[in-house]
Amino acid sequence: MRQARATILYNNNIGPSYFQMGLTWPQEPAVPGQFVMVKVSDCAEILLRRPFSISALIRSKGDPVGIELLYKVVGLGTRLLSKYRKNDQLDILGPLGQGFDLKDFSGPHFFVAGGIGVAPIRFLVEYLADLGKDLNSCQVFLGGRSRTDLLCQKDFSRLKVPLIIATNDGSDGDQCLITHPVALALQRSRPTGIFACGPGPMLSCLAGIVQKYQVPCQVSIETMMACGMGACLGCAVESAENSNRFLHACLDGPVFNINQIML
Repeated sequence: MRQARATILYNNNIGPSYFQMGLTWPQEPAVPGQFVMVKVSDCAEILLRRPFSISALIRSKGDPVGIELLYKVVGLGTRLLSKYRKNDQLDILGPLGQGFDLKDFSGPHFFVAGGIGVAPIRFLVEYLADLGKDLNSCQVFLGGRSRTDLLCQKDFSRLKVPLIIATNDGSDGDQCLITHPVALALQRSRPTGIFACGPGPMLSCLAGIVQKYQVPCQVSIETMMACGMGACLGCAVESAENSNRFLHACLDGPVFNINQIML
């Protein structure tokens, strides 16, 4: 982990309220599932940094030279962030947290993403592709409220990973929650494991599905954080193994075994 001034390479509006921001970053190793804390302003209304999952590494001649963030404008902090332009600078702290455990990765896997939760999943799939892992037998399940909430489709297509889409309003793919095609796919065949990120209700539903089919699953949880380093204790999540114990998304996560926490 380090604190650094990062130069903005681009800050592109890619859809209604959605932005991709590229930042120069010292060659501090980052793995899928980790995040950074961004100081978006010095104004009194925005004292705290904002957490953002790393959605990709930016490479030059094969070497990582920066990171990409994917975010949605939902409040004052992200609205201010969307105003930054190329060559502006931001104070960044990271990479932080525990990423996905990939030491035993082999065989077919499901990657499940809901809305802005696609950010760490996209990083994960690209990271595995760079490691030379065979992703042809894997599947990405991408869900959103509508077609405008479906992000990174071109990235998954470029990596030639089969993609299944669902939207709440039926504007693209099947009209259903993304957990529905996941359950149907598990009825046909069971993957070696599942990686997921998305809103709490999606992960809660997924927890019941993977418990039924006994499939290992790692989830990256989305939660507000004040410090990102375990000092404020504001990102506590209840342990599923001990009701008197709390884990902290910034230190113990944000990636957890789905059976490890209460969803």
